[in-house]
Amino acid sequence: MAIDQLKAFLQKMQVDTALKNEVLASSTADDVAQIALKLGFEFSGDELLRFSGKKVGRVTVKKNDVPGEYN
Repeated sequence: MAIDQLKAFLQKMQVDTALKNEVLASSTADDVAQIALKLGFEFSGDELLRFSGKKVGRVTVKKNDVPGEYN
């Protein structure tokens, strides 16, 4: 199940500083999903966005609205 994969990825992110920095530098939810896929975690950017506002351990998923993103 993708949500289980997403939660496991977020837990790994809590203990892996390099991974956390890579995720924080990502531009889109799809970019984060691609990072996760390289590590064996399967979920989509859309699933990540739907998880916005939820917390896993010390990580809270938050959608960032970028002004002017869609012109």
